[in-house]
Amino acid sequence: MSRIDRTFDKLNEKGHSALIPFIMAGDPDIKTTETLVFKMAEAGADIIELGIPFSDPLADGPTIQSASQRALQNGVNLKDILSLVERSKGVGIPLVLMTYFNPVFRYGLRDFAEACHRSGVDGVIVPDLPPEEAGPWVQEARRTGLDTIFLIAPTSPPGRIRLVSRFSRGFIYYVSVTGVTGTREKLPEELMLAVKAVKEQSKKRVAVGFGISTPEQAKRISLFADGVIIGSAIVKMIEENLKNPEMISKVQDFIYSFAKALKS
Repeated sequence: MSRIDRTFDKLNEKGHSALIPFIMAGDPDIKTTETLVFKMAEAGADIIELGIPFSDPLADGPTIQSASQRALQNGVNLKDILSLVERSKGVGIPLVLMTYFNPVFRYGLRDFAEACHRSGVDGVIVPDLPPEEAGPWVQEARRTGLDTIFLIAPTSPPGRIRLVSRFSRGFIYYVSVTGVTGTREKLPEELMLAVKAVKEQSKKRVAVGFGISTPEQAKRISLFADGVIIGSAIVKMIEENLKNPEMISKVQDFIYSFAKALKS
């Protein structure tokens, strides 16, 4: 059983959903990212996603694209991020990398899986790697004990859900809306029924992401999902406070507001 599985088990015993914040590694710099990892864990994050900056992020909206560009302009690379994860082993919660397939392919599937394992990475999300083409990567990931987390969209039919469920480990990432990442004032009214439909086809944990920007939205989603993923709202806060010495405390307080909502 992986650390991600154990985290969901412990939360399930308490009747809680997992709080899963996302930040772009290296935005605005590696040192700040490392500090944020520990501060978000202190604030109540259960699992943390670290984005690997990439020049052509197909699933990301303007906010996360900008964060990716800032990190790339700072010269942040995959080895820097793996070193960051290794230094963050003491954080006490699972760390997941979110990357596109090109950096993984260039690093080498086996080398990347082994490097993740050595560094203490718990899972990997690759949005542009469909399960039909994921066999070689999944083989290497499972060999080293890494969870691979696949995405399901609102348009995914039952057969597709079952296929994703068969390949996914840790949890399934349910994309709440069609389109790219970004905050939304209102989430789809049919979201609860959509997540329920996924659970009818799969026994895997389901975490909902894309568009969640307020503790109130997160609280509603926690009533029917195993996890809630917050990305663009945090990245936007970082962007708006790049020169603010209080940026880290602002993000920590923001995470705490979500943790309080989910665990109240």
